[in-house]
Amino acid sequence: MARRYDTNDATDRVTGLREAASAVRRGELVVLPTDTVYGIGADAFSSEAVGDLLEAKGRGRNMPSPVLIGSPNTLHGLVTDFSEQAWELVDAFWPGALTLVARHQPSLQWDLGDTRGTVAVRMPLHPVAIELLTDVGPMAVSSANLTGHPAPEDCDAAQAMLGDSVSVYLDGGRTPGIVPSSIVDVTRETPVLLRAGALSAQELRKVVPDLEVAN
Repeated sequence: MARRYDTNDATDRVTGLREAASAVRRGELVVLPTDTVYGIGADAFSSEAVGDLLEAKGRGRNMPSPVLIGSPNTLHGLVTDFSEQAWELVDAFWPGALTLVARHQPSLQWDLGDTRGTVAVRMPLHPVAIELLTDVGPMAVSSANLTGHPAPEDCDAAQAMLGDSVSVYLDGGRTPGIVPSSIVDVTRETPVLLRAGALSAQELRKVVPDLEVAN
């Protein structure tokens, strides 16, 4: 039976975050609020848990899960060949709605799907998400919906779709909006905007003037 906690209630928040952290460490799934939509998350280093996440969403390995982190410092252990421009984007827009596609450290023991040696990583601008990520470390997190259905802006919508496949739901109320994060590929010499979302090409070019836009 899934458990649900209201993170706008001080007591429930403490209990919910503790229970969510325990669930993640056991290899179970949790739903958490972010600054875009609700996400379904698992321990990024548990291939079984990530597999359960993809299965819960009805999603194939050809659509690997992004990774959320609680601090930019965590990047040092996750990525390699991270350019000066990539760090400038982190400094300007994290925490926030910017996902960076980078080459992950080849020594990492994880399986996020068919990533071809890359990872899509983001630090969300949401206190509940950051607190959980700071406690448990990097999490594989995807929007908390069944594939093909709208991404949920509230916990009710997420729970209606995912039900008991999730152990703990952290209800933070309605999220600020359904506009997804912008995605920038920093694996190349010149950063490339793969998806314009909350941040436009114009905003990103204030930091990286030579940003390209994918066709």
